[in-house]
Amino acid sequence: MTTLVFGHKSPDTDSTGSPLIWEWFLNHTGIEAKAALLGTPNTEAQFVAKRWGFDLPEVIADVQDDQSCVIVDTNNPAELPANINNADVLAIIDHHLLVGGLHTKKPINITIRPLACTATIMHQMMGDHAGHMPEGIKGLMLSCILSDTLAFRSPTTTEMDKEIAEALAKDLGIDIEAYAGEMFEAKSDISAFSDAELLRMDSKEYEVGGKKFRVSVLETTAPKVVLDRKASLMETMPKVAKEDKVDEVLLFVVDIIKEEATMLIPNDLAKTVAEKSFDATVEGDSVVLPGVMSRKKQIIPALKV
Repeated sequence: MTTLVFGHKSPDTDSTGSPLIWEWFLNHTGIEAKAALLGTPNTEAQFVAKRWGFDLPEVIADVQDDQSCVIVDTNNPAELPANINNADVLAIIDHHLLVGGLHTKKPINITIRPLACTATIMHQMMGDHAGHMPEGIKGLMLSCILSDTLAFRSPTTTEMDKEIAEALAKDLGIDIEAYAGEMFEAKSDISAFSDAELLRMDSKEYEVGGKKFRVSVLETTAPKVVLDRKASLMETMPKVAKEDKVDEVLLFVVDIIKEEATMLIPNDLAKTVAEKSFDATVEGDSVVLPGVMSRKKQIIPALKV
């Protein structure tokens, strides 16, 4: 049986590139594998795939009973196919906190490391095989790391992420800042997406103090383009919350250049979360949070209600 490799339901560059990287590695080591997606990837991920010569993997709605699979860039059942506990999960490769709730048919390999990017972990796990990566796979790996670290601006960045990215860039003859600029420009193009799609594009569900949140992050070099849609986004937030069966959508617009986030404040619950979590003073329908760039390290751990 072909082993499927997939990430989470809101595919960013890491959750699009890492399945392709691990597909190559498994096939390279004699295991038949195929990358898949659980949703439509964002514009940056689409740019990266095209730049390095890859077709986007097939989007699947669910997995069949006993389907052999490897989960990457998440371990959260809420971000995975509904039937995941009936599949044959072989391994998990991730860099997020351990959520729990997954049930496997047998003992599996789980690799969760405190690094900024799943692709960095994959490079480590490959060992000497990393030296056999073709140019396209190296390009995907570099792109994943630059995306997840915001070109080393994110506080999640480790020396290992930076070391591997710089080595890959040197090998590929890529100028990191110039290439990252192209990636971020692609990510900032949101013109084709509805408000609901934007709110779900890069989002994760978390429960805090008995409240369920969809925590959405939009990383951009052109925050004004997003904030110009503030009124319609805030009108859509409660609709998305109701459809997704959560109490609130929290939206953070991350300015990659200024290294700050703007949190939209559509109601009293969001205001309370902003003031308690970030020691912010909220006046109006948004608040700027200086230095906040990482959902994983700065937003999720701080959330209070």
